[in-house]
Amino acid sequence: MAVALSRPPSDPRAALLVIDMQYDFMPGGALAVAEGDQLVPLINRLGAQFRNVVITQDWHPAEHISFASSHAGRAPFDSITLPYGPQTLWPDHCVQATGGAELHADLDIPQAQLILRKGCNAGIDSYSAFVEADRTTQTGLAGYLKERGVDSVFVVGLALDFCVAWSALDARTAGFNTWVIADACKAIDLGGSLETAWQDLTAAGVVRIDSADLTG
Repeated sequence: MAVALSRPPSDPRAALLVIDMQYDFMPGGALAVAEGDQLVPLINRLGAQFRNVVITQDWHPAEHISFASSHAGRAPFDSITLPYGPQTLWPDHCVQATGGAELHADLDIPQAQLILRKGCNAGIDSYSAFVEADRTTQTGLAGYLKERGVDSVFVVGLALDFCVAWSALDARTAGFNTWVIADACKAIDLGGSLETAWQDLTAAGVVRIDSADLTG
């Protein structure tokens, strides 16, 4: 599959998006993704192949609207309806300036030029690196990439069925050629969310590859 990629990693028009490799999503964290920490060495190796790397960081204020603790009588993983639509409620996680919000210390991609913090709006969740959950508020990432001549993105990180998938779908909507590197992601898989995510990604034209496909 590597020869079919329209942009190899070294192409200046390609970018790697590293999604939410933070301690609260690692084993033992507030919203742990099983084996999430095991991705770090692979993502470092992938990152070394790219000239353009963007790292995202969930960065919630305390009492964020997506936290179950912000809604009386609600528990983590309940679903409610907010003004912008359905919202899964989460344990408090990635609260600004806490240890759980920090990027994994072993993440080593020194040439990354942008760390994009998302979920900063107390009243709107933001899975996607491109558009917040109200589906209107832009993060500015699409404009940043386009201004730099990027037309193709490769997405890795946590969690595949939420922030990775939403970021990849919005990348396609914004006009980018988009690949998800499946073995460089881990999923929560909440009520079949992983299968649904892959169906949505495929329907949108996002291509599923593995890390070996980048090197042949």
